[in-house]
Amino acid sequence: MTPVPAALRRSVLSHRAAFWVQASVLVVLMAASSAPSPLYPVYQAQWGFPPVVLTVIFAAYVLALLGALLTVGALSDHLGRRPVLLAALCLEIISMLVFMLAGSQVDLIAARLLQGLATGTAMGALGAYLIELETAVRPGLGTVLNGAGPTLGLAVGAVAASLVVASAPGSVHLIFVVLLALLVLQLAGTALGPETVTRIPGALASLRPRVHFPRATRRTALWVLPGAVATWALGGLILALGPSLVRSMAGPDAVVLTGLIIAALTGTGCLASLLLGNARSHQVLALGMAALFVGLAASIPALILHSTGAYFAAIVVAGAGFGAGFLGVLRILMPLVAAHERAGLLSAIYVASYLANSVPAVAAGAVAGRAGLTPTAVGYTGAVMALALFVLLCLLVRSRTSARRIQDRGVVGAGTAAARSR
Repeated sequence: MTPVPAALRRSVLSHRAAFWVQASVLVVLMAASSAPSPLYPVYQAQWGFPPVVLTVIFAAYVLALLGALLTVGALSDHLGRRPVLLAALCLEIISMLVFMLAGSQVDLIAARLLQGLATGTAMGALGAYLIELETAVRPGLGTVLNGAGPTLGLAVGAVAASLVVASAPGSVHLIFVVLLALLVLQLAGTALGPETVTRIPGALASLRPRVHFPRATRRTALWVLPGAVATWALGGLILALGPSLVRSMAGPDAVVLTGLIIAALTGTGCLASLLLGNARSHQVLALGMAALFVGLAASIPALILHSTGAYFAAIVVAGAGFGAGFLGVLRILMPLVAAHERAGLLSAIYVASYLANSVPAVAAGAVAGRAGLTPTAVGYTGAVMALALFVLLCLLVRSRTSARRIQDRGVVGAGTAAARSR
């Protein structure tokens, strides 16, 4: 990519300050995406809509998000990071206003559509922006926050909304007021920040819907990407069925626990990402997949025995795998591409991740009505475990192959040295 002219680099905010502003944007966007989930039972009780509407609301967000990722996901590689992020934040602010004024399920669907468009528009640009600003803070920190930020935001949004429901069920719009205020401040901060890329041709062509993995990543993505699919599929299970599973085990009055189960997954995922930020990329992925497999294996007997405590403990372990696994995927794939390919690659990773997050969850919701909630969750869990095991086996094969190559080089080197000595 062409270096950014000095005139573009100048800004009111320093690169360091802009980095932390964008880190907060990532957290708040994801908090806003999970905040509505604990509120749906309240809306359902107020407006009396059938359960199928919940599926429609969930699907509206995901479809809009995927549509944005497929079309404008790489746009910031051509127009710059700031213009795309400013547009995304404006859309997110409008969605918060719609949530605040919502009076029916139609309003909720509209708000989630806007929110999906905003989040999908922002994700690729935001992730690339953090990586480009990270040198002012600490090299590598942008990639770590790309892994930790979404999980932290999901946890904060879910817990905050569930606490609002528990303490002030008549003021469910309060969470959206707080998010709106934060987003307005972040809009101003983004407008005052620096641009990190210069414009290049191809903006209109980049709007053609596609999922593009640059050539340098394709062979690696074949075995690494299932790690992202496994982690986000688990996220879909907890976001879609987790609150219902907790209510089935702990009783219908366990309102706060329905938000805490999401936090058990995403909060520990964030912590794992931060703690493993300096570890080797393949080691991070291996630890993530191992923790995911062990935690999910422990969750199956907890589900069968209807043990709330055991299930929470298992999800905490799996949550560490959630965070470390996705961070490992990013740490392996992102260094393989040039700067002008970052937003496009991140968007492609998020397309795969959100498909894994949504399609199986919607299918599980449909199956649960016939097969039962617990059997569906057990089957879903087994499928995610199989994906984690596949990635672990690929890592093992790769490790042995690398060791064999090193050994062969040593033998060849020793033979060459012996020949020279003769």
